[in-house]
Amino acid sequence: MTDPPTIVFAADEQHDVPIDLQRWTRLAGFVLAAEGVRVPMESELSLIFVDEASIAELNRRFLDGSGPTDVLAFPMDEQDDDPRPRSRFPDQGGRGPGVPSEQGGPPVLLGDVVVCPAVAKRQADERGIQVEAEVALLVVHGILHLLDYDHAEPAETVAMESRQQELLREFSSHEDGG
Repeated sequence: MTDPPTIVFAADEQHDVPIDLQRWTRLAGFVLAAEGVRVPMESELSLIFVDEASIAELNRRFLDGSGPTDVLAFPMDEQDDDPRPRSRFPDQGGRGPGVPSEQGGPPVLLGDVVVCPAVAKRQADERGIQVEAEVALLVVHGILHLLDYDHAEPAETVAMESRQQELLREFSSHEDGG
């Protein structure tokens, strides 16, 4: 028997930076599979690329933040009865997806990762790297936060950054046919 699928919904709702939705969908699926998300049931994740005005509005509306940011994670946490939307900066900690109540039920909704390619491009330019490398890092970073990775403490930072780099290397090797 094969594992149930991980479904990644992707949307490009911006026009500032060209985005290869298929590549980032493959990366998201790769990360989820590497983290064992497909077992025991089907799971879903949304990956959305937005412009600076949209991410700034999300930042203001859900996090009381100011201005655009690079990535936001909106976990679907089914572990409490709080009806308020669940959202946070990926870097501010918090809990990941809820645990399904029974196997074989509906898909596990992991949450949404929202990336701003325009901010990613500025960061890539500042770091002297390609924008695709920065977008890849942000996609992985956001997904790992949905899966309960954090970096509030130094040991968590080391573990998360190490896992990010490992996943990026593995995906690159996988994409190159290695």
